[in-house]
Order: sequence, then C-alpha cells, then structure tokens
Amino acid sequence: MEGEFSSVSTPALVSEITTLAGHLNAGNARFLGLIAELDRRRGWAEEGVKSMAHWLNWQCGIGLGAAREKVRVARALETLPREAAAMADGRVSYFKAREITRVATPANEDYLLNIALRGTASHVEDVVRGYRRALDAEELSREALQQRDQHLWFHTEPDGSMTL
Repeated sequence: MEGEFSSVSTPALVSEITTLAGHLNAGNARFLGLIAELDRRRGWAEEGVKSMAHWLNWQCGIGLGAAREKVRVARALETLPREAAAMADGRVSYFKAREITRVATPANEDYLLNIALRGTASHVEDVVRGYRRALDAEELSREALQQRDQHLWFHTEPDGSMTL
C-alpha cells in the first residue's frame, strides 16, 4: 500500500479522506438502522442465537462488547430522528452518535446534536462525560434528600412491646 497515494496531492488526499469519512458515516447509519430492524424482528433468534449482539459477533465478526454497543446505539437512534438523519447524511460519525446516545433524549437531542455537528469527537466525549457526572450527582443528591427525610419513630407500650 505504501506509495499507492504518493503521487496524489495533499489537498486531494484531504478531500478524499473527508469525503470517504462522510460515506462511512452514512454507511454506519444504514448498518445501525438494519441492526435495529433485525433486532426488533428478533431475526437473530431464527438462527438459534442468544441475542442480536451474539449474532453480530458470529455473522459480522464484531467483538461482543462492540456488538452490544452497536445494538444499543441502533435502538437509541430510533428515538432520536435528527441525530439519525445527521448520521445518515454523513455529518455525524458513529463515535459521536455512540457518545451522544448515552445521555440523549428527545428533549435534549437538538442541544447535543448541535455539539456533535460543531465539536470535535473529543469535545463531544468530554461534554457527555460531564453531562453523565451531572446526572449522577443529581441522582446522589436526590438519594441524600430521601435518606435525610426518612425517620423511624418508635415508643414502648406499657406492656413492654415496641411500636414503630
């Protein structure tokens, strides 16, 4: 492969790489759409396989962990139509879509899509990590409040028994 592209100008290489990346993004969007549909139909079960992820591992050579993520992302994109469309148009990579689907809901989809379209992959990863930390902190705060407001009241009856 070395030397195959040595006669191609740097701007032409840049153009080809970015164009191909868009095509790969669109191809990944289609692939994920097909995964979601086959999973919905439970088409993998006809082969006697345990799950869609196991089917992808067997039939497509995708590692089991990566296959589980593909199924998760595929199903999440069904509820995020603008994100799915941006990926299908080649504007959002699988990596960005995978990160965003960790925290995206129909209510915050536009905000996160804006970040995906304008930020780097690292920026999207950082934003999602921060968002998840905020959600975790909010959940911990809610738990702390619930525990703070819990009380156990008891008293001893004249017969020596305890009432809670």
